Parts: sequence; C-alpha cells; structure tokens
Amino acid sequence: MTSEDNDLPVLHLLWGQIASGKSTLAVRLAKEDSAVLISEDAWLHCLFSEQMGTVADYVRCSAALRSVLGPHVSDILNAGVSVVLDAPANTLETRQWMRAILHSTRARHVLHMMDVPDPVCLDRLRNRNARGDHPFRTTEAQFQLVSRHITVPTSGEGFVIRRHTA
Repeated sequence: MTSEDNDLPVLHLLWGQIASGKSTLAVRLAKEDSAVLISEDAWLHCLFSEQMGTVADYVRCSAALRSVLGPHVSDILNAGVSVVLDAPANTLETRQWMRAILHSTRARHVLHMMDVPDPVCLDRLRNRNARGDHPFRTTEAQFQLVSRHITVPTSGEGFVIRRHTA
C-alpha cells in the first residue's frame, strides 16, 4: 500500500451473529475514522417497521433498502469520506453487493469479523430485548434461523479481514 492509498476513504463492513457487537463496533469505528455511519437497522425501522415481523420480511425489506443504499454509499466514498456500513456481511449475496459498491469506488475496505460465541450473543440478545432499546426485538428462534444462513467469508472473496473477539 502506498502513502497515496492511505489517503483513500475506507468502507468498514461488519460480519457476525445477531448481538455479537457489530453496531457497538460500528459506532466506535465511525468516531475513530471520522466516518459516516449508516445503520441498516435505523433505516429499516424508519422505512419499514410496520412491515417487519419475520425473517422473510427482513430479507425483502433489506433488499429494497440495498437498492438505494448502494449508490448512496458509493457517492459518499467517491466524495472522499469513509463509511461504516452497519449491515451484516453475513451471506455471500450480501458480500457480493458490498463488493459491487467497492468496485464503483477507489476506496479501501476492512471486513470486521465479530468472533463471539453463540451463548454470549444469546445472552446479549436477551438483555437487549429486556432493555427495549433496539429498534427490533429478535427472538431466540429467529436468532437460530438467521444463524443457519451465515457463511464465513473465504479468501477468494478478496476482503481484508480484521477479527474482533468478545
């Protein structure tokens, strides 16, 4: 990497279970990098909260949101501003969408992987649900359903990966 590359904006991506700490890390990264934080949960809640009751609803609504967010994130990066995209990079399809954003920019990237055991995530999820401070209440059954669809990025996907532990 050249010193010129260090001047390029960064797209921060997040991978991990529900309640693994992705959003907490996203806030920290945005402050550290003076980056724009884009929270999928905030956008989904604002635009689609009435339509979000199941995992299938999430898949449908997040796909609609991606069609707008992709070009928006590209524009921000092309303006020279780093972005923390607080949307789970948990499936190959989602990571391909994120890769397409990168291909339309000169931005660097980091895929932050939250290496947090399921029991820790489930405990955090129970606490989060009890507090009621998250826009969506996720059940343990939904956690298990979503977990079955999470895939670990492979080296062939070409992401720069930084691991974070609990």
